Amino acid sequence: MTLQDKLAILSDAARYDASCASSGTSRRDSRDGKGLGSTEGSGICHAYAPDGRCISLLKILMTNFCIYDCVYCVNRVSSNVPRARFTPEEVVHLTTEFYRRNYIEGLFLSSGIIRSPDKTMEDMVQIARLLREREQFRGYIHLKTIPDAAPELIAQAGLYADRLSVNVELPTDASVAAYAPEKNPATIRDAMGDVKARRLASKDRSHTGKRPARFAPAGQSTQMIVGADGSNDAVILNHSARLYGDFRLKRVYYSAFSPIPDSSARLPLIKPPLMREHRLYQADWLLRFYGFGVDEITGVSAGGNLDLDIDPKLAWALAHRGLFPVDVQRAERETLLRVPGFGTKTVGRILTTRHHRTLRYGDLQRMGAGLKKARPFITLRDWSPGALTDSADLRARFAPSPEQLSLF
Repeated sequence: MTLQDKLAILSDAARYDASCASSGTSRRDSRDGKGLGSTEGSGICHAYAPDGRCISLLKILMTNFCIYDCVYCVNRVSSNVPRARFTPEEVVHLTTEFYRRNYIEGLFLSSGIIRSPDKTMEDMVQIARLLREREQFRGYIHLKTIPDAAPELIAQAGLYADRLSVNVELPTDASVAAYAPEKNPATIRDAMGDVKARRLASKDRSHTGKRPARFAPAGQSTQMIVGADGSNDAVILNHSARLYGDFRLKRVYYSAFSPIPDSSARLPLIKPPLMREHRLYQADWLLRFYGFGVDEITGVSAGGNLDLDIDPKLAWALAHRGLFPVDVQRAERETLLRVPGFGTKTVGRILTTRHHRTLRYGDLQRMGAGLKKARPFITLRDWSPGALTDSADLRARFAPSPEQLSLF
């Protein structure tokens, strides 16, 4: 099998892994003439940093051979798919050559389990070590770690990688036991706790003031599959909230289940709507940056699932109209963050500007506020929503129009 054949198989096999963003790493580049690569460049768009920059990543599996038989995974041992395996040298070669051609700025590397978790993790660490030490590669490296691997191997991985991640796979321990019996949720949490402890230790200076070696400076993340089991959005978001609190994760990624060939009868025949995945990301943002609780977000719709027609902040506002409209000139930051159409940056600009002068409707337009959503929920010197806030058809103004489905 040629290298190009392997790349076709193993890049396609990696598309089910959503957790490949490259935000939060330290600035490291080779503009001083030393080394190769950068975490600050731009190129082919594969991921976005928080400030909107496009970060191109080579996203591959080291191998799609796997000794595990997780029923939701296309690469499970019982799956009838083409198999391939990169050697560590081939991954290093691909990464450096793709960078020299300005295709990528970093590497996202995951893998099936070959022979044993330790052997797999050992090969992944070798790839990162060769890139950093031999090739002097200073670009972004994200390693998907194997929770069953020896802690010392994960410790080595964190010294070379910018970010580590361990997939929790499914929202509940019962679902993991049912769909991925070889995996142990307790072991996964132990691995995440170990990464958290090592990251905290790497920030402490010794008694001489010397700083220890950096450990996964971009933090750790995880991924949950949505729609493979019967968990509703409230269960998923509660699990995410616990993960953020217990392990200080950088991100939880949500991946809508995609039906796979020769799948188990226990799995759904159709994939969940992608809008559900999108709503979960919006709700996740509300948890992390807007001060919402899980019960607030999921308690406004029936069945513990998010409304697919409107975003979760708007759904909450419509269910709590008695708190609106708010006076933009006087409201506190926490209140402004709950106004539909106001993002964190917009609220920051509002708070800064109103120290100097009275805000008007046109000011909010220039600040980037989403006034189509915000209008019914705010008052200004030159704007009042009147009866709009309590109008019976307010939700219909934001929900998508009914669509006539084709019969053929």
